[in-house]
Amino acid sequence: MRRLFAVGAAAIASLVVTGGAGAITYGEPDGNGHPWVGALLAPHAYSDGTWATCSGTLISPTVFLTAAHCDQGITRVNVTFDSNYVSSTGTTHIGTWHADPRFRKAAGDPYDVAVVVLDQPVAGIAPARLPAADSLSGLKGGTRFTSVGYGAQSVTSGAGGKTFHYADIRYVSTGGLNTLTKTWLKISMNPSHGDGGTCYGDSGGPNFLGTSNIVAGTTITGDTPCRSTNVDYRMDTASARSFLGQFVTLP
Repeated sequence: MRRLFAVGAAAIASLVVTGGAGAITYGEPDGNGHPWVGALLAPHAYSDGTWATCSGTLISPTVFLTAAHCDQGITRVNVTFDSNYVSSTGTTHIGTWHADPRFRKAAGDPYDVAVVVLDQPVAGIAPARLPAADSLSGLKGGTRFTSVGYGAQSVTSGAGGKTFHYADIRYVSTGGLNTLTKTWLKISMNPSHGDGGTCYGDSGGPNFLGTSNIVAGTTITGDTPCRSTNVDYRMDTASARSFLGQFVTLP
């Protein structure tokens, strides 16, 4: 799910036994709830046998939205929309990686957005929608969001530190808006408030406005133990739209 800015995408995805945050936490398996949400697959399995390195969303029949920091250093990448991906029997789609060339690690606007342009349209899955320009600016505190992704489903603590558990399964949870800035949606994922949220492996994955299929923001970062705040890059900003408009028709 998400990655922290200080840690590279590949390094975060490999945090299976030590360090870092996890994926959709305090949630439940999504099943067929959000078939337009998929996973960016690593070129090789990780040490625990899992493949999902980041999450993302189909926003047109041939365009998969994710985060720039999920870059694997290769041009041709694979994604899956299987809710429970098994490498030996799973369905994959290959495409070409395109990240915003302005991407940077910055607290202001990091331009942390990317797409995979798939070679063939994805059949049988209706794409999700992007928000209209600046349409999120009036959101009130407590507004609900639905987070979906393939990151770590749980985080446990032991003598050796924290362990992040992955299963290549699409999970879903909900949380309420804490803070809105010009760039970010900061959403509660505090289980004591009845919220869930994102973790490592959920990076690039969608945070839908309420129960809609509008991708309000994509998961970027948050607190290390994945228990407090899910920090998401707004998709209604001029900077996000200037990149995405090269690949899809914007609302």
